[in-house]
Amino acid sequence: MTALPPKNHTPLSHLDALEAEAIHIMREVAGQCANPALLFSGGKDSICMLRIAEKAFRPGRFPFPLLHIDTGHNYREVTDFRDSYAKELGERLIVRSLEDSMQRGSVVLKHAGESRNKHQSVTLLEAIEEFGFDCCIGGARRDEEKARAKERIMSFRDEFGQWDPKNQRPELWDLYNARVHKGENIRAFPISNWTELDVWQYIERENLALPSIYFAHTRPVVRRQGALVPVTELTPARPDETIEPIRVRFRTVGDITCTAPVESDADTVHKILAETAATTITERGATRLDDQTSEASMEQRKKEGYF
Repeated sequence: MTALPPKNHTPLSHLDALEAEAIHIMREVAGQCANPALLFSGGKDSICMLRIAEKAFRPGRFPFPLLHIDTGHNYREVTDFRDSYAKELGERLIVRSLEDSMQRGSVVLKHAGESRNKHQSVTLLEAIEEFGFDCCIGGARRDEEKARAKERIMSFRDEFGQWDPKNQRPELWDLYNARVHKGENIRAFPISNWTELDVWQYIERENLALPSIYFAHTRPVVRRQGALVPVTELTPARPDETIEPIRVRFRTVGDITCTAPVESDADTVHKILAETAATTITERGATRLDDQTSEASMEQRKKEGYF
């Protein structure tokens, strides 16, 4: 006989169900892994991850440090927020820079203007070896990009940090296997089943603070290959380009050389929610310039150890 729910049973809302799943996954990581780390860049997805961690483990400290792989070319608004938020939470933040990998010779750029974004996997693998992390918890979502849609919740990486999309562990009935041998690694993705709209709805519900560049502001940009490219020291205007002051916001943030904003007047979370609900273009498809070349394809980078 099927058990009936209690008379006062109230079904979980959509966000409550996603949050409960994410809390469960984080606790599974804490229970199964000896030395995990939570990847925290200061971006909107990782900010949601910190709130999930608070709900999973407070009033105690997080059972893992925060880890950021910094290209050295990140937006200052985001890295400043990263530092202040980690300090506000009272949690340990580890930052490892791609520039250190360049000095060691483990990362060699083809030319000075090459995007550093795809080289973060080297610095991440070096940090994993340095601290002996057996799991890195990330804020990737399946709706972001085709390669990320192939990921399991607990994504296995071999002793070389590599991912094989054709050789993944089954996750039937929400049973997660984070067991690894020494040198191997798990990437855990608690918000895999969230969408960009879910993230913004959660930000609104939880009243989460964000870096200012997520909201509409006026910024000098040039139009290049269908994208708005911010004019900075790292991304100067070309001689044949016209600089325009345009009101924009960032849907996703990353290395300055490969992250473009979108034209927008949405300067509140409520307005961003309306824009997000109406858009038909994924956030990475609209704003990540490095995802648009086969050489820097997400799947290839993930096979090499990327997030």
